[in-house]
Amino acid sequence: MAIRAEDLRKRYGDVVALDGVTFHVEKGEVFGLLGPNGAGKTTTIKILTGLTRPTSGRAWVAGFDVVKEAREVKKRIGWIASEVIVDDELTAWENLEIQARLVGVRDWRERAGELLKYFGLWEAAGRPVGKYSTGMRKRLEVAMALLHGPEVLFMDEPTVGLDVGARVGLWEVVKSINRDFGVTVLLTTHYMEEAEALCNRVAIINRGRIVAVGTPDELKAKYGVDVIELEVSGRPDVASLSKFGEVVAVDGRIVIKTRGAEEVLPEVVKAVEGVKSVKVKKASLDTVFINLTGASIEGEQTDIRQLYMRIRRARR
Repeated sequence: MAIRAEDLRKRYGDVVALDGVTFHVEKGEVFGLLGPNGAGKTTTIKILTGLTRPTSGRAWVAGFDVVKEAREVKKRIGWIASEVIVDDELTAWENLEIQARLVGVRDWRERAGELLKYFGLWEAAGRPVGKYSTGMRKRLEVAMALLHGPEVLFMDEPTVGLDVGARVGLWEVVKSINRDFGVTVLLTTHYMEEAEALCNRVAIINRGRIVAVGTPDELKAKYGVDVIELEVSGRPDVASLSKFGEVVAVDGRIVIKTRGAEEVLPEVVKAVEGVKSVKVKKASLDTVFINLTGASIEGEQTDIRQLYMRIRRARR
């Protein structure tokens, strides 16, 4: 087993960042921690990489306790942050040399050359990194993280800020290093399509708690629903729509969680007056997240409890 976390808890004063997080990652997996900003993803990675201590609970990486054997853990891991942290004024070779000195790799040049060729950076290796594209700089950062041959690679929202082309390119990098180097990858993200494209298994984290773990297909089969969203001009009869599924309506917006949206959609539209727009979200990790937490990962206010409270206040 590459990673094991048991009942991890972390408090910052009165703020509970992690509230009993438990999961494991098998060797050779690409494992995703999926959740919105503030869910606890980065805090989990900081604990697993030894950057912060848990308030309680235990965790092991590559067989070593992250608190008691932090030095052994750090020898066996690589880490990539959401920000690109290479030195733009230095060449790729110089960035790799600094990394080698930091991690204690003496005979680093041959390994660095192999990585530069592997990531398509060989021809540009002597140029200042500031002249690289964002995608090239990110690939160099991955090469630096792999220089000492880590067993586990942590990637904390690595595609934040990248354009679509660079993001897809990095997806291919993640797949290839997992396949060709045999590195276990723990990836945090709030991009649903990223988790589906890359991860063997996914843990959905929300408000410091793991709410579900499984393969993307398992999660969609168990928790996935279709979501119909209607923008309307009038006040809908919620009771009449309940036969289609779970319904929430407020402020000219109706959200219906159902199975087989295509089949019921014509009836839904007929049953509602003043329909201005219709959106359908098919079962996906996004709708899994909505179904489990009541809120879209992008922060859309579809929390059922909040909406019902707003309805009650409006009717007083």
